[in-house]
Amino acid sequence: MEDTNSSTEKGFLLLGFSDQPRLERLLFVIILHFYILNLLGNAAIILVSCLDPRLHTPMYFFLSNLSCVDICFTTSVAPQLLVTMNRSDKTVSYAGCVAQLYVAMGLGSSECILLAVMAYDRYAAVCRPLHYTAIMHPKLCASLASTAWLSGLVTSLIQCSLTLQLPLCGHRKLDHIFCEVPVLITLACVDTTFNEAELFVASVIFLIVPVSLILVSYGFITQAVLRIKSAAGRRKAFGTCSSHLVVVVIFYGTIIFMYLQPARSGSKNQGKFVSLFYTIVTPLLNPIIYTLRNKDVKGALRTMVTGRRRGQDGHGRSCNLR
Repeated sequence: MEDTNSSTEKGFLLLGFSDQPRLERLLFVIILHFYILNLLGNAAIILVSCLDPRLHTPMYFFLSNLSCVDICFTTSVAPQLLVTMNRSDKTVSYAGCVAQLYVAMGLGSSECILLAVMAYDRYAAVCRPLHYTAIMHPKLCASLASTAWLSGLVTSLIQCSLTLQLPLCGHRKLDHIFCEVPVLITLACVDTTFNEAELFVASVIFLIVPVSLILVSYGFITQAVLRIKSAAGRRKAFGTCSSHLVVVVIFYGTIIFMYLQPARSGSKNQGKFVSLFYTIVTPLLNPIIYTLRNKDVKGALRTMVTGRRRGQDGHGRSCNLR
């Protein structure tokens, strides 16, 4: 009983890349820059989506929700990871690990559903343009976004609670970059068949089903785009949808690799790098893609910046007149 409770009392050793000090120092710098850019980029998308009336559309409503999820998701992992990478003591408190487990699982699951919702929005916009406003009315958009958030909360409560009931029998070393369900399952000293089966079912619901719906949606979108006679129209439609598809492939691909394999299989370092992709890299791709490749967002940002400069100039002139 004393060995079983030692993890609760002393916390966990989050090893990360501590066995490769040079790589750890390099990754610290990269992750820090990625995290800062993620905060700035996603915050900018939320800001322009709220302030610019031209962006008060379903697409940017879901995009601002996605940016909010990404900020919270990365924040649940990156700060703790940076702290442990920058010190010799890799200990993480049990309460901190549990909190990270629940939050990261909930937000990651919400993003899986939200990306599928965004794919449906793109399907309605491209394949049913005349009925788009009637289909994607504000109440439906709010309901879909709420479903994404609530589904993440429910699966987190169920999945994480079942995982935390496993006796760890004194094991404290987490050979990973953050507290995650598949890693905690490997520490259990009892049969984990039920937990692995439950994790597999949840992964199918939140990974395979959404990505299948996304691929079907983009199949219909491709057919609709190919029927557009204007070459410029086809390029615009493909440009808008391809950016979303890039994020989908990277995000779902890396999480499927991590979750849809036996808990005790696979290279540990490989799993760490894969986790970096869906927790640090992918959340940064959304603001990059939607700002650098989207004329509406770039125009809104430009208007905000120039408007602010004019306001400052006008304020300066009025002060000089005094």
